[in-house]
Amino acid sequence: MKLRIMLILLFVFSILIAKSERPLQSFDKTAFYAILKSGKIDDINQELSLLSSSSFSERDGYEGALLMRKGGLLKVPGEKLKSFKKGRILLETALANDNNNGEYHFLRLIIQEHAPKIVKYRADLETDKEHVKKTYKNLSPAMQQAVIDYSKSSQIIHPQDFQQ
Repeated sequence: MKLRIMLILLFVFSILIAKSERPLQSFDKTAFYAILKSGKIDDINQELSLLSSSSFSERDGYEGALLMRKGGLLKVPGEKLKSFKKGRILLETALANDNNNGEYHFLRLIIQEHAPKIVKYRADLETDKEHVKKTYKNLSPAMQQAVIDYSKSSQIIHPQDFQQ
């Protein structure tokens, strides 16, 4: 009986440890941008769950962008605004802490370009565009591909902005 209990406890602890290590190792920027683009609430919630249990330094920027995107998909106006505001605070705080991060500027550009005028979140479109153009070469290959993919359908930033 004691052996059985110990084996069960060992099994449970190993699962908990594996789950706590998983988010750090499995965050995939390509998947993140695909989820951000897809606009499926279930996928966004799953990614938010993954991010909330992670502790990497850029988490707040990603989480903020997803919350704002989710806000645009919710049905109840109060919930929409609450999600958008929470995400805005996270992303703007991340930008304030690391204003040279080209990816944060890219995330904000994506959200601003699609944000409804009523939320008044469009003031930094040109600034973000120029910052993304300036830092493009320093971004990871996955990020560069995300920027190029996004620029193909954007009204603000275009693929020729990144050609030499």
